Amino acid sequence: MKSRFIVDNNIGKLARWLRLMGYDTLLFHEKDDNRMLEIALDEDRVILTRDSQFMRRRLVITGMVKAMLVRHDDPEVQVREVAGALDLDYSFKPFSLCLECNEALIPRRRADVQHLVPHHVYETQTEYTQCPACHRVYWRGTHWEAMVSKLQALPRDDIRDNV
Repeated sequence: MKSRFIVDNNIGKLARWLRLMGYDTLLFHEKDDNRMLEIALDEDRVILTRDSQFMRRRLVITGMVKAMLVRHDDPEVQVREVAGALDLDYSFKPFSLCLECNEALIPRRRADVQHLVPHHVYETQTEYTQCPACHRVYWRGTHWEAMVSKLQALPRDDIRDNV
């Protein structure tokens, strides 16, 4: 199983879900599909797209580049579809990557983030991580708990019809 992805911008919310689960996931914003293929080849990434025309490219057809056509519109169903097809674990390394820029989060001392988080968060939370690139700070608050609950509530059924 490959655990590195490049997600076409037509399914950007899926990229955030995969990052939430701990999978290294680039969100491709460019127009040049050839560049997406180059990145996938160079970095050994699976391409995820809703573009059926893209799946007809020679490198995809020959298997030189792994790609999956994501059929569903709903991001939660997309997660199930991809996880089922590629045998991904919903709790691979949750909250280990920045949801915005895909960088590995690093632990931060409480005192280091005092002026970076709301006062009530600082008063109630003791563990923090931060993105070294965009400097976003994360903590295990209600949003974290809600996202974990959402992941745990996703059905485990297989949707394996298009890899």
